[in-house]
Amino acid sequence: MEIAQGVTGLIVLVLWLLAFGATMFALIHALRQRPDAFTAVDKLTKPIWLAILGVAVLLLLLSFAGLGLFAFIAIIATGIYLADVRPKVDEVQRGPRW
Repeated sequence: MEIAQGVTGLIVLVLWLLAFGATMFALIHALRQRPDAFTAVDKLTKPIWLAILGVAVLLLLLSFAGLGLFAFIAIIATGIYLADVRPKVDEVQRGPRW
């Protein structure tokens, strides 16, 4: 029984580390972008996204090595940024990829 709990704990820790890494990547990406790129693609402004992603990092830290409600909220915010905002911001700055 202890082995199963150890494996489960390890899986949760790995998932938390992946979520934290993705959130940090998103935050660093948002920091490096021009402010006008966000409004050019009709998304929330850069300061708002920085605040959202900063809070997501804090929520993940509050749920360290666990996947509680705070962690899921942070993962959803990060997923929205990475799947919706990041590609459009990159496209407006670099042009479309062919």
